[in-house]
Amino acid sequence: MRHLYSLLGAMLLPLSACAQTFESQRPAEPVFTSQAVEAKIESVSAKIKDPKLRWMFRNCFPNTLDTTVNFSDSTGTPRTFVYTGDIHAMWLRDSGAQVWPYVSLCKDDPALRELIAGVINCQFSLLNIDPYANAFNDGPTGAGATSDDTGTPQSPWVFERKWEIDSHCYPVRLAYEYWKVTGDVSVFGEQWLRAMENILETFTVQQRKTGDGPYYFLRVTDRQLDTKARVGKGHPVKPTGLICSSFRPSDDATQFEFLVPSNFFAVSILRKAAEILATVNHEKTMARRCTALADEVEGALKKYAVVQHPEFGPVYAYEVDGFGNSYLMDDANVPSLLSLGYLIPEMAADPVYRNTRNLVWSGYNPYFQKGKAGEGIGGPHIGTMVIWPMSVMMKAFTAMNMSEAEGPDCKAYDKEIKDCLKQLRDTDAGTGFIHESHDKDDAAKFTRSWFAWANTLFGELLVRLADHGKDYLL
Repeated sequence: MRHLYSLLGAMLLPLSACAQTFESQRPAEPVFTSQAVEAKIESVSAKIKDPKLRWMFRNCFPNTLDTTVNFSDSTGTPRTFVYTGDIHAMWLRDSGAQVWPYVSLCKDDPALRELIAGVINCQFSLLNIDPYANAFNDGPTGAGATSDDTGTPQSPWVFERKWEIDSHCYPVRLAYEYWKVTGDVSVFGEQWLRAMENILETFTVQQRKTGDGPYYFLRVTDRQLDTKARVGKGHPVKPTGLICSSFRPSDDATQFEFLVPSNFFAVSILRKAAEILATVNHEKTMARRCTALADEVEGALKKYAVVQHPEFGPVYAYEVDGFGNSYLMDDANVPSLLSLGYLIPEMAADPVYRNTRNLVWSGYNPYFQKGKAGEGIGGPHIGTMVIWPMSVMMKAFTAMNMSEAEGPDCKAYDKEIKDCLKQLRDTDAGTGFIHESHDKDDAAKFTRSWFAWANTLFGELLVRLADHGKDYLL
């Protein structure tokens, strides 16, 4: 659905208004203001020596709060609906990632804490409306992709009903981190328990041990990756314990249903969910179910996801089908193979991950591009000649994690990080913001002038560098 809103050659802000004078591009009346976030902007800005990088950070880090959050406590329970940016719908993935960088600041800001609790409450309530949907409306408006055939009548709350594993992972990741930072257990009530039942049920059905299950997806479209083969079920799989994902985080259809990075993500969040269920809810049985499923998927990943590459040795495939077929590529959207070292920091020390990281940032990845505007990973969602800045940020994040895995004083990856920062700084097309993608040779040809996840992720990267003793790179 997103490609309908992603047009190359977006209008640029005049250089006199921003790139030359570095005037703030923040709205005069932000949707939400956090004192803790504003204080963080000032403290990190003081460490950024590059004036353009500082300007971009100040524009980008608060972008989610400035423009996309819609908070309400009219029912007595905080609820925050989060737009993805230029599309007025809430993706479970995007919304979890958009507010993630603010969680660490919640302890010092009660209003921010309530706002993020509202995001978590909203995510679980939406997941309970339809566990196969990836994006939702702010109310039963009936907007979005209403003509898709997905095996069940589509709720008017649903904007798009593409089954993606990560739609279940991001809400749990956010809730777990929020709990660890704040100690607040108010988000782990009945909605949470119902959501976990839905997650376990959906994951188990999509292991497809007893057939394809009830879900399918058919759309009348001229884009191959906006519908599914085999009358909506996707290509066959041999049950292995892995979980099928009909779509990727890009909202593009999978080629082989076992999407490896999303299965790794599922293992991580199932273990986090088990800890919450056992500690907060005293739901020992459900916690054991989460742990058992995580163990099963992890074992299957070790057995089926590793492929021997002639140049890089053992690597993780992007997708597999259980029959022995595999797809060696990577997409820029997170979770990706590259991003595993960001989402699951301990993977930075995994030698197979490191081999994979080298592969996906090379010409052996069909969606890796190198041009006059820089280098990075794209994906089939927009086209083969574009770079997604999100992939450049993932390279920098994972370089940091790999550096830290080798010791706190390791500087072996500093050049990678610095090169990433320079490219991100130089490919904003004069707008002061990060875009979904840009042409590999001309950053002025970009998609999505308002993409809050990418903006906030950029801010998160600079905060992390500043807070982890890497401010000398700024």
